[in-house]
Amino acid sequence: MKKIYLLTVLLCSLVVINSCKKDGDDNPPANEPKYEVVELTTKYGKMYIWLYDDTPLHKANFLKLCKEGFYDSTTFHRTEPGFVIQGGDPNSKDANPNNDGYGGPGYTVGAEIKHSNVAGTLGGASTSPGAPSNGSQFYINQVDNSSKLDGSYTVFGQVIKGNDQITTIVSQPFDAKKRPLTNVYMFMAVKSYATKGEVLAEYGFAIPD
Repeated sequence: MKKIYLLTVLLCSLVVINSCKKDGDDNPPANEPKYEVVELTTKYGKMYIWLYDDTPLHKANFLKLCKEGFYDSTTFHRTEPGFVIQGGDPNSKDANPNNDGYGGPGYTVGAEIKHSNVAGTLGGASTSPGAPSNGSQFYINQVDNSSKLDGSYTVFGQVIKGNDQITTIVSQPFDAKKRPLTNVYMFMAVKSYATKGEVLAEYGFAIPD
């Protein structure tokens, strides 16, 4: 009887230990990256973009497309000095410049209109004010466009480093449709950080509480 009792205790202990392991496996490691910054690269240099938590639909969609490589080799197909640069259209990958600005991933993202179109902010392009955003096309404000665009388009991020790249891109020669005469290709990467301090040290940007 004593041997049977000891064997029963041992088996119960193994079950408890195994259960604890499974429970722990569901929890992410303490050092798992929590903060993500988008790195946008063109032939002129890099800019780094912080996405807002309170526009979750746009944030999740943008990160997803960046990680999938959707934006790689698309172009900034619209550059208007004193206004915006716009890109993210998959049509811009082909040889036909006339279809640029009309493409997307085949879906839209519901409007999340909360932030102001100040200089350096990132917004979702759409067919009309207040409408859902195109699933991939975005614009970056070169200047403060709050008086023109606020209340009509979703602003979901901001450039936190490399703002000079916006001016460089918008300064390139363009045609009558505001399309650069020489393609400005973009490539995206997502950089992850475990703490707010790492982001501050890397970009001089303090993540809001």
